[in-house]
Amino acid sequence: MQVVGYESGEGFTVASGGAVEFVEATAGTELAFGLGDRRCAGTVHNGEHIACDAADTPYCDAHGSVWVCARCTGTCLKDEMDCHEEHAVYLAAFAPDVWKVGVTRLWRLETRLREQGADRAAHIRTYPDGQIAREVEAELAERDNLVDRVRVPTKLRGFGRSVDAAAWESLLDGFDPIERFAFDYGLDLDDRPVAETMAAGTVRGWKGRVLVLDRGGSTYAVDARDLVGYELTEEVPDRELQSSLGAFGG
Repeated sequence: MQVVGYESGEGFTVASGGAVEFVEATAGTELAFGLGDRRCAGTVHNGEHIACDAADTPYCDAHGSVWVCARCTGTCLKDEMDCHEEHAVYLAAFAPDVWKVGVTRLWRLETRLREQGADRAAHIRTYPDGQIAREVEAELAERDNLVDRVRVPTKLRGFGRSVDAAAWESLLDGFDPIERFAFDYGLDLDDRPVAETMAAGTVRGWKGRVLVLDRGGSTYAVDARDLVGYELTEEVPDRELQSSLGAFGG
């Protein structure tokens, strides 16, 4: 069976012969899969998986998609603007000191922050539509030297660490937050987990799209997107894995 999708905090969507099912990967779950060949994950349509043999991963050009709103800076990139609902502009903190400005539909704010794996956040402004919010986002990013996206390797460097509270509060001094958030993902990490691509071990939990597994006395961080497209096998390889001992070094 092939991994064709994932749900942060929940598990993976897998497909075999067109049939689709869900593999749970919540905290405490034991995963025991090896990884076989990897190819395009295809698409799921009306509950049925349509396979693709293209070598591009996780998706080929025919099955990949780019959310144009993520590139919007106030000038709509669609044929017709459709973001006519309240949007929140937020600041998100990723330990120890990465600050992001972002936009999401107001009703999805907390969900979106958890999907990203933010450690702290602040809702700073609300606008009647996404176009205005995206324009403000772009202005704030330039004015306050904020990033508008944080890649997984950068997030991983903050696992097991705390947010620089003084620097975060200094940033917020320039705003009047509507609401503040502090997230605890229940990972209880003493060290930074080792980045690996695997699907075997005891699930410790998730932080955004990063799955944290315990295996062989060490803790590993798996970018769930890196599993999409892989065939799962019943044979778990007994390969040597990097130990998490001293993972903060380098």
